Amino acid sequence: MTGYLRVLAVDDEPPALDELAYLLRGDERVYAVHTASDATEALRVLRDNEVDAVFLDIRMPGLDGMELARVLRRFARAPAIVFVTAADDRAAEAFDVGVADYVRKPVQPDRLAESLRRVAGSRVVPSHPAGSDRRDEEVTIPVELAGTTRLLPRSAVRWVEAQGDYARLHTADGSHLVRVPLATLAERWADAGFVRIHRSYLVHLGRIQELRLTGSGYVVVVGDAELPVSRRHTRDLKDRLIRAAKQDWTR
Repeated sequence: MTGYLRVLAVDDEPPALDELAYLLRGDERVYAVHTASDATEALRVLRDNEVDAVFLDIRMPGLDGMELARVLRRFARAPAIVFVTAADDRAAEAFDVGVADYVRKPVQPDRLAESLRRVAGSRVVPSHPAGSDRRDEEVTIPVELAGTTRLLPRSAVRWVEAQGDYARLHTADGSHLVRVPLATLAERWADAGFVRIHRSYLVHLGRIQELRLTGSGYVVVVGDAELPVSRRHTRDLKDRLIRAAKQDWTR
């Protein structure tokens, strides 16, 4: 099958841009490759050409990759966004952008091929205009797994544990450490059903199997874990669980 994806590569470093464009052109899924050395040029390319996916660096002068991605998400027909970067200190911001993938430099051909498979296999959903409800969109989180960055669906996260300026995301299969404070996740994920039960714990309300009183206070049962509920959060948690139960009864 001939290529069918139209992609745009954006990087302010010519050698990196040339290498990325070369690798993209070598994939059978790619029909056309446009290039740009900064955000301004990228927007000009997008104005004049239909593009299915944008592969861009984060650290660029002027409007950086993260800012450009936020602009692209507001397009009526938003392209898929793939970060291709050496940066590891801004991954938390990718939560809000809805990236299709997060590829680390130096780019390996098989890793880029995997990213293109992800883009080709997904349906690009037009972004919502400013102020509209985006709670139904699946949020993905860049996590490290065996030295490779993967995107973890937020829906897979059962509970979150604070670890200093980091947070550990617990799923049914294990856990992942991300560089973002628990307080930040509590604020960003409130509309997705995550509730603060303790200064060190954030739990998805729908994952709570039991709220139980023990000799040392209340705990919630989530899978095989028992997590403490602080006194200040107990009343709010009870109210939320009751409201959630009433909604289930009346459906």
